[in-house]
Amino acid sequence: MSLKKLRESVCEANLELHRQRIVLYTWGNVSGIDRERGLIVIKPSGVAYEDLTPDKLVIVDLDNKVVEGDLNPSTDTKTHIVLYRAFPAIGGVAHTHSPHAVAWAQARREIPCLGTTHADYCFGPVPCTEPVSGEQVRRDYEAETGEQIVKRFAGLDPLAQPMVVVAGHGPFTWGKSAGDAVRNAVILEEIARIAAATLAIAPHAPALEDEILSYHYERKHGPGAWYGQKS
Repeated sequence: MSLKKLRESVCEANLELHRQRIVLYTWGNVSGIDRERGLIVIKPSGVAYEDLTPDKLVIVDLDNKVVEGDLNPSTDTKTHIVLYRAFPAIGGVAHTHSPHAVAWAQARREIPCLGTTHADYCFGPVPCTEPVSGEQVRRDYEAETGEQIVKRFAGLDPLAQPMVVVAGHGPFTWGKSAGDAVRNAVILEEIARIAAATLAIAPHAPALEDEILSYHYERKHGPGAWYGQKS
């Protein structure tokens, strides 16, 4: 994909966050990466979605140096970079402050997999990180936020669980493209809302049985996935 097309797809992904009403004002950002060139296209800091166009996006390298663009990149850029370095299979990252997902992050709780709606998109609980320490904040808050996510995903498959809530902060999601990352952000918000409603009704609701979890996840994402129509 050319950088021009990547700019266009990342801009469209950012606008989709706004269309889906899971971001307010400038609360969120999406990026996409060109793996061959080692370049990341990301939303500029503090620019309203209604003013966003492809030419306003910023291109940075994996050392966080601006390669192209007149605006400052998102303040979360270093978090995105850490994720791209640690998870080589991903092609896009999204960050929002969607309210239900943020509520779980502020409660510092993983989101349990209670039903098949969740299982269709995340193979198990949505992980929650440990809080960022004061030392980490002083050292490099945004980069250390990424490191906390990476640490939490030790032993996990980031494509099978393409979402996380950062303790005291909010959600990050990712996927094979910027569009996939946004889709997962929208789904995560709905998963978070449904889980909270379920536990309000039944505080001790059990986790979904492993066989049902596996069945629902595999039918959409497994090597022999059979959901939907043949291409």
